[in-house]
Amino acid sequence: MSYARIIGTGSALPDRVLTNADLERMVDTNDEWIRTRTGIERRHIVSENETTADLAETAARRALDAAGVRPEELDLIIVGTTTPDYIFPNLGTLVQDRIGANGCAAVSCEAACAGFLYALGIAEKFIRVGESERVLVIGAETLSRFTDYTDRSTCVLFGDGAGAVVLAPDEKHGILRTQLYADGKYRDLLYFPSGVSRGFNDLKSGKDFVKMQGNEVFRVAVREFIRAAKNIFAATGMSPDELDWFVPHQANLRIIEAVAKRVGIPMDKVVVTIQEHGNTSAASVPLALDVAVRDGRIKPGQTLLFEAFGGGFTWGSALLRY
Repeated sequence: MSYARIIGTGSALPDRVLTNADLERMVDTNDEWIRTRTGIERRHIVSENETTADLAETAARRALDAAGVRPEELDLIIVGTTTPDYIFPNLGTLVQDRIGANGCAAVSCEAACAGFLYALGIAEKFIRVGESERVLVIGAETLSRFTDYTDRSTCVLFGDGAGAVVLAPDEKHGILRTQLYADGKYRDLLYFPSGVSRGFNDLKSGKDFVKMQGNEVFRVAVREFIRAAKNIFAATGMSPDELDWFVPHQANLRIIEAVAKRVGIPMDKVVVTIQEHGNTSAASVPLALDVAVRDGRIKPGQTLLFEAFGGGFTWGSALLRY
């Protein structure tokens, strides 16, 4: 049985940058407060005419170029997102048509910030059982579309972006294990308050924005991140000492530091991009991965740990040899 190996990465960010100084002029906050509590200095925000599909397409094309794979060679496309262009057709089909991969299976996966890891876990299984040879996995978000820029507890956190990977079978290297989790009892701690079946509120009313109980989310996220990391090391018989890089969801620098300390991963082995991108939800892990691959930190043969945690709650981890 083959491993599913990442053979190409790509990412995309909007041109517009929203800095902490910009936010100081919009809401009652300041640069020091944001940096000390989150680690964020700036984030990228889509323009009025940009969509999640635009970012996903660009990231996909860059990942395919890096992998040396033509769009028509793809067997499957999975996109993790909570901010699709449409309810249907799904975002995977939009990307498929744009890049010219028409005919292969294409679908979106909605698991909030853990969307990319859920998509990666699904894609890995398709390759392991021989159903697919080339799979494109994307995490893409435009969270600014439902961020309340009068709420200083949330508007400082979120940014827009996309990241993508191409997977292919490999006999030696690849994903060693993925583990996915969820617990719906925490749904009221981080959520979006409306939808198709319940009915949409008016965005201008102030009701249709992301809602978060930050302290409680922090507490549960740290606990479950630590547990997930320990579980995947135990399941694979590996230890944190064997890890070359930890690529976590870029939600909050304090969460990342707390998890790394408790798991036994030194911060010089942690890829941190939150200062530049903010929390890009499902895009954050593949975006951070692409940054570290392209700047030369992550090299073939190294051992990586991915982790992400999102509303629902959903969370997961993946251990792999790159």
